[in-house]
Amino acid sequence: MGDVLSVAREVLDIEADAIKSVSRRIGDAFVRAVESILDCKGRVVVVGMGKSGIVGKKIAATLSSTGTPAFFLHPAEAMHGDLGMVMSEDIALLLSNSGQTKELLDLIPFFKRFGVRIILFTGNLKSALARESDVVIDISVEREACPLGLAPTASTTVMLAVGDALASALLQEKGFKAEDFAIYHPGGRLGRRLLLRVSDLMHKGKELPLVRRGTVLKDVILEMTAKGLGAAVIVDDNGKICGIFTDGDLRRLVERNTDGVMGVVIDEVMNPSPKVITADRLAVEALKMMENFEITVLPVVESGDLPVGMVHFHDILKAGIV
Repeated sequence: MGDVLSVAREVLDIEADAIKSVSRRIGDAFVRAVESILDCKGRVVVVGMGKSGIVGKKIAATLSSTGTPAFFLHPAEAMHGDLGMVMSEDIALLLSNSGQTKELLDLIPFFKRFGVRIILFTGNLKSALARESDVVIDISVEREACPLGLAPTASTTVMLAVGDALASALLQEKGFKAEDFAIYHPGGRLGRRLLLRVSDLMHKGKELPLVRRGTVLKDVILEMTAKGLGAAVIVDDNGKICGIFTDGDLRRLVERNTDGVMGVVIDEVMNPSPKVITADRLAVEALKMMENFEITVLPVVESGDLPVGMVHFHDILKAGIV
């Protein structure tokens, strides 16, 4: 197994060195590529054949998810009708290590005819594709990581890495933020963390356990049991929140005094300084408050300390934010 590990380490070292080499060479052409895409009023059409095509699909997906509309166009399918997806406002990103890929060369007349600018990732700056492209980015590698020196390995790794660099540079220049990223990933954990608000999760209306000052503990417990949130909000005569009473408060009260607690007025045993949150805050902020103060519920208030809802830790768990 020692030989297996030595091969693996050699492959990783070769590919890492190839990326570092391109990083040192990258320059004005890359800047012009970014500027061209920023000026583009259409989409980035990513085109590649074989292994480059597989890398192209990933680059197109990364661009799209970071605020640069893009799609992958298979060059063979393009020649059989899919060119109809390309508009004159688009910009083409061609991927070809050799710079001589026939299927990509066949598309050049179409791109030229419709005024589609061409950016090329290639390892051959003197190739036919390089001569026909508006911006050429050098992604050449000294050697492939494959022990036979045949399978695209280091070259496709560099191609992918430069694609990531392009997407990241565009993201930076566009001022794309985490909140924007979440909009394109609403089904993911990040999307839920950055999009879900307290108002989306809180219990409100008849679901809100609410009692007035002066209510005896027995009736407070009945309200808590009926609403099933493990707490009750206490309000004053103006309907403003003035306290909270939880299951934990009840357990601690019973531990201290087992006699006659049911007749105690809630004002005497409630927490008069409850932690609260507003409905417009992110649900992840509610989670952070719960963790910091070691609580499981948060009353939700609006202007004037008027309670409008309650959010429970279990609601956040169910939403998949944790």
